[in-house]
Amino acid sequence: MDSPLLRLPPLDPLRAFVAAARHLSFTLAGEELCLSQSAISRQVQTLEQALGVKLFVRATRSLSLTEAGTRLAAAAEGWLNEYGRLAARLKMPVRPTVTITASVGISALWLVPQLRDFQSAHPEIDVRISTTNRIIDLAHDDIDLALRYCPDRDAPEGSWRLFGDTLLPVAHPSVGSDLVLDASTLPEQVLLDFDGAGNGWLSWTPWLAAEGLADVQPRSCLRFSHYDQLIQAALAGQGLAIGRLEMMAPLLREGRLVPVGINHRAITGRGIWLVPAPGPMRPEVEVFAQWVRAAAARSTVTDTLPEARRA
Repeated sequence: MDSPLLRLPPLDPLRAFVAAARHLSFTLAGEELCLSQSAISRQVQTLEQALGVKLFVRATRSLSLTEAGTRLAAAAEGWLNEYGRLAARLKMPVRPTVTITASVGISALWLVPQLRDFQSAHPEIDVRISTTNRIIDLAHDDIDLALRYCPDRDAPEGSWRLFGDTLLPVAHPSVGSDLVLDASTLPEQVLLDFDGAGNGWLSWTPWLAAEGLADVQPRSCLRFSHYDQLIQAALAGQGLAIGRLEMMAPLLREGRLVPVGINHRAITGRGIWLVPAPGPMRPEVEVFAQWVRAAAARSTVTDTLPEARRA
């Protein structure tokens, strides 16, 4: 069999060559590798014969690299150092890791703000978040779990419905505390509007129409194509946003955002689902899935709305 591996020059003498090139001395190279000076010399000669070039210029009391030796020494030093680092990593115990995929919005607004709780409870488990707005093949891409926002009828078999989608205007406390949004206050407000494709219910247009405010003009509008950026603007006090209450439960519990008004609306037939990859779960994946479900149980409308503002 003609294998490229069989055509490689011998690898054992390479270490002796690198040490000799570093010290420009067979004697010092032998001391570094716990070999005799003659053993280093023989290994270098073996490598030179295999390569068909001279690697050193040998004088009575000096040793210097040829042009070929200089090129090989520069490259081989890097090869062996990288090999050594890889070998060290391979010897390290492998920590259990859970890989979960989620959209940008779910990751930024719901999952990441709560991961500190999981890390505190389970420091022995690493978590890797793969953020993407496309639906990926969990088995093909080596993903353990997915958080997906989808119609309930499209949720894969064996997945768990975590929570629904309830809408209510939200704002930074400096903007939204005690604000009643009506025909007299709307002209003073900046609306943070979402114009992403396929999610028209997240824009202000249907909300204002339902409240009888379609003909009232706000002070201005800022429009965003990414929902997480819109919420970041609300957190910065730049205006009012249509909030997704369950998804933003961490921000509402911490008081970083406050509901504006009490008239919340549920989007029926849709929700956030936890989808496992096909096949049996590893123990660490089961632990993380249970934690996600417990965290989702705290993301209810009644938990995210303060007492005074509940409908």
